[in-house]
Amino acid sequence: MITTGAVVVLGIVAFVFVGSRTKTPAIGTSAASASTNASLVLRLKGTTEAVQSRAILAPLLAGQSVPTLTIIHLTTAGTRVKQGDPLVEFDRQAQMRDFVDKQADYAKLVDQVAEEQAKENTARAKDETELKTAEDNLRKAELEMQKEEIVSRIDAEKNQENLDEAKATFAQLRETFDLKRKAALAAIRILEIQRDRTQQTMLHARANAYLMQIRSPLDGVVVLNTIWKQGTMGEVQEGDQVRPGVPFMQVVNPATMQVRVLANQQDFPSLQVGQTAKVRLDAYPDLVFPAKLDQLAPIGEGGDFSSKLRSFVVIVSISGNDPKLMPDLSAAVDVDITKQSGGSNAESVRGGS
Repeated sequence: MITTGAVVVLGIVAFVFVGSRTKTPAIGTSAASASTNASLVLRLKGTTEAVQSRAILAPLLAGQSVPTLTIIHLTTAGTRVKQGDPLVEFDRQAQMRDFVDKQADYAKLVDQVAEEQAKENTARAKDETELKTAEDNLRKAELEMQKEEIVSRIDAEKNQENLDEAKATFAQLRETFDLKRKAALAAIRILEIQRDRTQQTMLHARANAYLMQIRSPLDGVVVLNTIWKQGTMGEVQEGDQVRPGVPFMQVVNPATMQVRVLANQQDFPSLQVGQTAKVRLDAYPDLVFPAKLDQLAPIGEGGDFSSKLRSFVVIVSISGNDPKLMPDLSAAVDVDITKQSGGSNAESVRGGS
């Protein structure tokens, strides 16, 4: 009985062993077929940004040196605006006061120019009268000299003296007439230069006052930048002071978005313009957007720790849109590099830079 039981057990073990050997090739064939259809994906990390955007800078004032500008009205972040809508307004009291002062100075100089012109017209008329009188006296003296043969010798000498005096007077008046006109024109020109300079300053002050209100250059969404203000980093608020020329805001059009990533020098040769990709947002893992590689930088950037390590900027354009898809969100870009890898038969996800 014991011998018979042992034989039965050995038979069952042999049957299981043979069955497992016959099934193993089928499993291996299925795995090989699955790996053949798999794709090779390169994952890159980057930040979303709008294709169309405009930076909003604190205005640079012409003809003035202003250390800071105070915000009195500010559109909140995330607000949708149309082209021409007001975005921010700065305190313009100093500019308006300067404009009023320069306007008063300009009006004063305009009056001075008109007054000097009127004086010159009066003086010119007077000098022309005197010059005409001297010319008439000269003609009269010349006529008297024609009576030299019929007058006495004493009268002839007096007529000669009168002629010489008339000639000298006429020549002097004609010379001084030209000098007076040049001096008057020079004085008027000086006032005109001062007037024009004051007018330009007045116009600059008025333009500076207009610059205190900034309007949206395009349709989009307001995004506030993080800047250095009053000793800390943060977004601006009403009442904050901003230095001229600082980009404290952006207006972005979220209709078309892209991702800017940095690819290291090892992964960059695997990338080509037109490759398909999928974009996932770290903040919203459920959102997946189709995308494709749009631009590849021809020149790499040096690394922070070694100049031998280079990184290349890659622009990935996103297809589609979603209200949650906004600029400055961290994103993962999975690029399909199967064709570049030569048709690899193993499924793999490579983590890029």
